Amino acid sequence: MALWQSEYPFGSHYLTIGANRLHYVDEGRGDQPIVCVHGNPTWSFYYRAIVKHFRNTQRVIAVDHIGCGLSDKPQKYPYTLAQHIANLQLLWQTLDLRNITLVVHDWGGAIGLGTAIAEPHRVARIVILNTAAFPPPYIPWRIAACRWPLIGPFAVRGLNLFNRAALTMTIHRKKRLSPVVASGLLAPYNNWTNRVAISRFVGDIPTSPNDPTWQVLDNIERNLHQLAHLPVMMIWGMQDWCFRPECLDRLAKHLPQAEIIRLEDVGHYVMEDAPEDVLSNMDRFLQAPATST
Repeated sequence: MALWQSEYPFGSHYLTIGANRLHYVDEGRGDQPIVCVHGNPTWSFYYRAIVKHFRNTQRVIAVDHIGCGLSDKPQKYPYTLAQHIANLQLLWQTLDLRNITLVVHDWGGAIGLGTAIAEPHRVARIVILNTAAFPPPYIPWRIAACRWPLIGPFAVRGLNLFNRAALTMTIHRKKRLSPVVASGLLAPYNNWTNRVAISRFVGDIPTSPNDPTWQVLDNIERNLHQLAHLPVMMIWGMQDWCFRPECLDRLAKHLPQAEIIRLEDVGHYVMEDAPEDVLSNMDRFLQAPATST
């Protein structure tokens, strides 16, 4: 058994979507499930602290998008925001999830909030970690470089630079991740073939209104008001160079009811940099009355 598996002692569950299997963790029991949605280049391993912390008292589900984590990694697949939303929506429908506490991060914000807008009757409250749910106001040069023809795919899929750089560039409070945690974050993406979704996520970042994903993001932003009646907590690493504080401010305008927790010395990987802060605030948040559906 690989060392990282000691950090991820969960059973595997799968939903078959077309020719591919979507993997998810489903721990604990209860009728108010916590559903965690990851971004790029992470996977459900990123949410292991939430799963461990809450599984003794309630049901916790953490998904792996197609192409990510322990899900299938087809080489010819529509790795688009719209497809990821459709996949998550199908999972919610198949499991008939209701009274969801939705937890999102990075690309998981657009995917999870897009699904919540499509299935609002299933969501009771939302926890938002550094993310965006609108067309990108900027693309950091470190990510833009990964989109360059030839050089970008070679760096992301050949050298695994995107994922390896994330191990250090996404934390601030902690000086480094432990070797076990680092190996867990890297484990599913161990060769060119298995890094297909990492590259395609980067490539799906829209640069103009002519891009289909721009329109999907614009539609999500236009409909965020549909979630404005729900309890929302935003826990934000303020040292994030990718989803900078202006992303927090833009989301807050659409969700003015949100409680905002600013972690001044925390980077983008909030669950790696400050898991205790997230868990303590979630404990308090979950004890408050929610919108029941």
